[in-house]
Amino acid sequence: MAANRLAILTLALLAACGGDRGASMAADSLSRDLQRLPVDSSATLSDQAAATPVPAPAAPVAAKPKAKPKPKPAPAPRALNAGTVVATTVDREITSKTDKPGATVTGTVASDVMDAAGRVVIPAGSKVTLTITEIHESENKGDKTGKLTLTPTAVEIAGERHALDGSAVALERTLRDRKTNAGDVAKVGAGTAIGALAGRVIGGNTKGAVIGGIIGGAVGTQRAIETQDRDVVVPASSRVEVTLGSTFTR
Repeated sequence: MAANRLAILTLALLAACGGDRGASMAADSLSRDLQRLPVDSSATLSDQAAATPVPAPAAPVAAKPKAKPKPKPAPAPRALNAGTVVATTVDREITSKTDKPGATVTGTVASDVMDAAGRVVIPAGSKVTLTITEIHESENKGDKTGKLTLTPTAVEIAGERHALDGSAVALERTLRDRKTNAGDVAKVGAGTAIGALAGRVIGGNTKGAVIGGIIGGAVGTQRAIETQDRDVVVPASSRVEVTLGSTFTR
């Protein structure tokens, strides 16, 4: 307010001294000064640079799903060709004295049986089931083997049972003499009686009958020996070879 009063007073003086022209110029100058905005000298000036705007983080790019690996082809089945020999050992004794056709016995596979690719098909320790399809003692000296037929029917591998086709041969079977029985005694008695009868007919007296009986008895004894029954025996833990009759697959 004091500044305005001073300005008006100055104009009045100029008008009095210099006339209308000086007053007009002074008025214009004063009007321009009054239009200037006052400057606030108490304001604090800042010489810091304007803050740089921080760009927003880019949106994460979704990872492409990994392609699933192709499944591996299933391995070819393990197989043994017909004619393959499987070595086993029989787990118990087989004898025609007690065993009958239809009885079964097991054999233990002695060593790993592998296919053409070197993979184990039947591991050592597997159990082979053998069925006795025929068994009979030897009835005379001319029979050196008696009768025994073993047929493999199955093999158990790691607790799983598989059908088996083929034949089996006991490599260490023997013949064991049986003790004298009623049949053998009858053979000796029959020989003695026939000899005595023949001696009496030929000799015509008791002496001839006795001699004939002795000779007949000796013949009967020999006959008993020659026809004495002998059992077929396959000892426990002896070797039995199993030959596959067809392809075995597992």
